[in-house]
Amino acid sequence: MKRIQIFAFTALVAVLAFSCTGGNGSLEIYATTDLHGMLLPFDNTEGEATDHSLANLASVVVARGNENIILLDNGDILQGDPLAYYYNFIDTTSTHVIADILNHLGYDAASVGNHDIEAGHPVYDRVRSEYNFPMLAANAIDINTGEPYFKPYTVIKKKGLKVVVFGLITPSVPRWLPESLYRGIRFENMVSTARKWMPAIQAEDPDLVVGLFHSGMGDESDRGDDENSTLAVAMNVPGFDVIFCGHDHRQDVKEVTDTEGNKVLVLDGGSRAEAVMNVTVTMEKDSEGRRKPAVTGKVIQMNTLPVSEDFINRYSEASSKVRDYTSEIIGRSTATVTTRDAYFGPSAFVDLIHLMQLDLTGAQVSLAAPLSFDQSIAEGELRVRDMYRLYRFENFLYTVKMTGGEIDRHLEHSAGQWFRTMQKKGDYMLNYRTDDSGTPLMVNGTARLRNPSYNFDSAMGIRYTVDVSKPQGARVNITALDDGTPFSYSDTYTVAVNSYRANGGGGHFPAAGITSKELESRIVSATERDLRYYMTEWIREKGTISPVPMSRWNLVPAAWAAEASKRERILLFGDN
Repeated sequence: MKRIQIFAFTALVAVLAFSCTGGNGSLEIYATTDLHGMLLPFDNTEGEATDHSLANLASVVVARGNENIILLDNGDILQGDPLAYYYNFIDTTSTHVIADILNHLGYDAASVGNHDIEAGHPVYDRVRSEYNFPMLAANAIDINTGEPYFKPYTVIKKKGLKVVVFGLITPSVPRWLPESLYRGIRFENMVSTARKWMPAIQAEDPDLVVGLFHSGMGDESDRGDDENSTLAVAMNVPGFDVIFCGHDHRQDVKEVTDTEGNKVLVLDGGSRAEAVMNVTVTMEKDSEGRRKPAVTGKVIQMNTLPVSEDFINRYSEASSKVRDYTSEIIGRSTATVTTRDAYFGPSAFVDLIHLMQLDLTGAQVSLAAPLSFDQSIAEGELRVRDMYRLYRFENFLYTVKMTGGEIDRHLEHSAGQWFRTMQKKGDYMLNYRTDDSGTPLMVNGTARLRNPSYNFDSAMGIRYTVDVSKPQGARVNITALDDGTPFSYSDTYTVAVNSYRANGGGGHFPAAGITSKELESRIVSATERDLRYYMTEWIREKGTISPVPMSRWNLVPAAWAAEASKRERILLFGDN
């Protein structure tokens, strides 16, 4: 495969490029992906302005005009920043600000992401009705009709070209979300769905076929059922000229070859408005005089584009409304807590989540993970926005029945993603992305974990050790409940866990031996609203919290773990 360089343009070069391509019959396609609510230039979780948002893209629209460009969004737009949450669940009567913004900019189509589904039917059905353009997902099937719940594709005509945009969503949604959020929809294989619809797409006699897939690149060997199956479609289903992908939050541009020898340009656009994917399309004639598209692509860093002040002014009221909401004081913390501690043993940050989950459910055991790799909550006043630092996602809280053996296997699976097997005191303890020699790969001076931190579950309510000198699957030793009662691998316990994990997210429940079909019979209770809402109300009620490490587990051998923790904290986070 030929890797095409990812370009980062200065604002001046970008503007010159826009002005020079007009009038020559070319068409520009811009695609955003995984915006996660970051549409305006203000991070409502951190409470600070940003230099990248759709305010930058708005300047492109003004410069080029909608008749010269196609604008696409590739899903996961309805979750992430409090801006999205506010219009999803607080102000449900106004036109959703995301629909208003995308309509204002003149978007032509959008695919559906798994985090859009996570918002629930009332939200995505409402937004779909407010969009002036279609939402696409050919493999999200209405179980009552057997037809796509969203549109499979749309035809766009601009600059004398007919462009078909075909949408797919990652089929892994049921692994992560409770059925109540997508009731009436099933999710099918990406490769077989694309193959099924390609004859209808070609019957439209398009000049260009564009894939808009909320799925990571993956590789060509995927069968189409994996969450990241874009390359599997690109290389095994002939007919696509360009595919925009997302979901994996990476930035990349590749040119691959399909089974008929045709080149397919595949772009991946990062997340949170850090970048925008751009494809320039010109029509050429082949040796037989037939028109064919010539495409070039790049990923542009959003902050290299000028900002539209008119756009910022248009949405200043909505931005202020959300800032007021997130700035509300809900309580006070007597200590600063950070996720950095969570990789090396019990941490006040994760234990605060554990404590809330146990308090809210009355369960015997809590399972939770650090949902952000590097996040903190400062000592002092706690505001609504701090709850987004503490808990990133709109998960529900479940109380489920698990045997002691299932809890053990759940924690073994977590430890397998989290730790290596140390042979001696000086070995690496955490599981890193490595080179062929086993040395951690460094990015901007720090190491990167092989697996996402939100899969590093620990437990509160039980006493146990994790032996990092033991092989995967033989590390966890649970000895008792918190009160000293002996722990039994055959007894059944009530366990507080979020809906993502209970529905199979991260593979913990399947590793424990609990299938998705079994889950319904295991659920004791489930919250009606997202866990962050209940956490906010929990802190309001408490007034002042004093977070400290409270869970009763530790790493052994203790001396090995202590020395590794000192070394690897610097490896992960630098000298800060």
